Parts: sequence; C-alpha cells; structure tokens
Amino acid sequence: METLMIPTWQVSFLCGILTWIIMSSMLNLTRMIRSLIQPWVESYIVSGTPVILHIQKYQHSVLDGLFTGLSCVVSVPFYTGFLPLLFWSGHGKLARQMTLLMAFCDYIGNCIKDVVSAPRPKSPPVRILTVTEDEKENALEYGLPSSHTLNTVCLSGYLLHYVLSYNGTSDPSFQLAAFAFVCLFVGLIGFGRIYLGMHSVVDIIGGLVLGLAILQFWLCIHEHVDNFVTSGQNVTSFWVALSFLLLFAYPTPEIPTPSFEYHTAFTGVALGIVSGVQQTYDQFHHEHVARVFTSQLPVATFAGRIMVGIPTILLVKFCSKALAKWFLPITANALGISIRSSGYVPALIASPTAKKSNGYLQKILFFSTQDSFDVDTGIRLLQYAGLAWSVVDLVPSIFSQLNL
Repeated sequence: METLMIPTWQVSFLCGILTWIIMSSMLNLTRMIRSLIQPWVESYIVSGTPVILHIQKYQHSVLDGLFTGLSCVVSVPFYTGFLPLLFWSGHGKLARQMTLLMAFCDYIGNCIKDVVSAPRPKSPPVRILTVTEDEKENALEYGLPSSHTLNTVCLSGYLLHYVLSYNGTSDPSFQLAAFAFVCLFVGLIGFGRIYLGMHSVVDIIGGLVLGLAILQFWLCIHEHVDNFVTSGQNVTSFWVALSFLLLFAYPTPEIPTPSFEYHTAFTGVALGIVSGVQQTYDQFHHEHVARVFTSQLPVATFAGRIMVGIPTILLVKFCSKALAKWFLPITANALGISIRSSGYVPALIASPTAKKSNGYLQKILFFSTQDSFDVDTGIRLLQYAGLAWSVVDLVPSIFSQLNL
C-alpha cells in the first residue's frame, strides 16, 4: 500500500520522529531524564576516581604512546579516511554497512552523552593525556558513554561477522582466534581510555553495553537496510527527510559540546553514501565488482585509485562547503528564516539576519519558537554529504574513465 507513491512505512516512520520531536520539546524530556540519571552517574564517576589513579600509577612513555595510538586508530577521523578506501577496494557492502552503522552509533552515543551531560574524570587529580587535536576536541564532550569503546565494539564486531560470513569458514579454531582478537582489541581500547584519563569506569561499561546492544540490533536489520539502500523505493527523498528531522531530534546539552557537530557531519556522510549508492549501485557497487588483491584489481591499480580519489574528494569537500556557504544564507533570507553563524560565515557571526522572522515557513513549522538557526549546521551537513557522494559516485566514475 502506498500514500502518494510513498511507501506507508516511510510516512509512518518520519511522522513518528516528528511526533517525538514535538512531544519531547513540549514535555522537556531531556531535562527530566537528566535530572534522574545525572546524579547517579556522577556518583559513580567520583567513586571510580581511585581506580583511575591506581591505573595511572603505572604510567610510562611506552604505554602513553601505545594507548594514544590505539585511540587514534579507532577515532572518527581515522574511520572517515578508511571508509573511502574500503569502497574503492571493491568491498562495497561492507563499506556502506560500516558507514551507516558508524552514523547510527554516533547519533545514539552522542544523544546519550548530551542527555546525561555527565562530566569526564576530574583533572586534577586525574591526569588527562590529549596529544592530538582530535583528542583535545573529544575532551570537550561529555563522558558517558565512551564513544571509542562503543564504536570499537560495533565496528570490529560487524567486521568479524562480515569476515566469517564472507570466507564461509567453519573452522572453530579460526573463529575462536578471531573472536579472541576482537575481544582483546576492545579491552585494550577501553582500558586505554581509562589510562589516558579520558573516561571513568562507568563510561567504559556504558559504551560496552550500549555497543553490544546496537551491534545485536544492527545484525538483525542490516540486510533489510542494505536491500532498501540498493534497490528500495523513494530512497533518496526519504533519506533527505530523515537527515533533516534527525538534526532536530537531538537533545540540548547543559553546555554546548562538539557532539552535535559530529552527529551533523556523519548524518551528512550517511546521506551522501545512500544517495550515491542508490544511483550507481548497478555500475560500481554490486557484489561482482573487482576486489583488491585479485587479478581484476591488483595492488598497483588500487594505489592509483587512492592517488586519484583522495585529492578528488578533498576538492569536492572544499567546493561543497563554499557552495553551501553561498547558497544557504540566500535561501534562508528568501524564506524569511532568521539565521546566524558560529564560524563559517563571518557576516552572520553573533548577528542574526533578523531579530524576528516573519516568513511563512518559519511560522508554520514545529521549530518556529527559535529566534534564529545556526546556518553552520546546514553547511556542515551539505559539505559532508558532498564528500560522501563523491566517494561512491563521482570518484568511481573517474576510475572508470581512467580504467582504474
């Protein structure tokens, strides 16, 4: 059954999110939940401080380097750089599943972070070691759950599932060794976050439990999601509407953190991947494309793909950001929507285009109580959507022209 050529389940799903946005805003659910959970979490953070201090008694430069390196390996920037290579290697199904799973983990994890708004371990007495700029930015987020632990559980667990399914091996020793390696890796990541002072024990436990729950849920739906993305009906328009609603279906933290920016970026990435794959699945992303380390795609050719692809997607990222910075303010002004900028558009920083909007669009929509909107959110969404689209559509087209 369809409604205006749109599947009924899509209409119901989007209406459900919209209803949740309206009801949670009217009832102020974020503050209610925070008032119940935050004191409990903070008590565990305080009581867990001696555990962190005991672990940090054994600090050493070698351990500092080891755990800092491991944190970088499972960071969002690493996955952002790794996933395009996975697409170009011929493992398209794994790449799109891990991308969508990463976006899902990022949204759920950051929502919980900002709902609870639980602090990280207090420093001093805890030593917080942040070497990279990415880690320094991560330290500005709230603590529960640990995103590194959550993402590692989900992505390494899904990768294990894919490898075992793809190889079709039934060797118990191989399965046991692979499972043990994943468990060791997750354990090192969680322990390392405590050692670095970035998280308390309750944050790691929260990330572990939530990660296992999300992974189990994803393994139940991933085939349905993939079938929808590759051969579903009304895919791109549905995902555009979903991405737009998810920007508003996000809790307001006690103090603004980078979590919302991460969520916006990966929502844009998921949008670009879905729209690009849906358009070019039969050409570039079906299950019979050439895979790396085979005669159809030797290592030298794959290296050529990397040399061509990386500069291309960086150029698209720059151009899409510049286009969005020009296009979105003009569109907002034409619709009478008051906007501001927190950094991308100097002319709009700390100065909304209008004190009060009189546009019809802003009056009738559910978010009309806001005085102005940060245009940087839309710019970031389009920027990363453009980058992701180029990974699965533009760049493979260039590969085809260059016989790569």
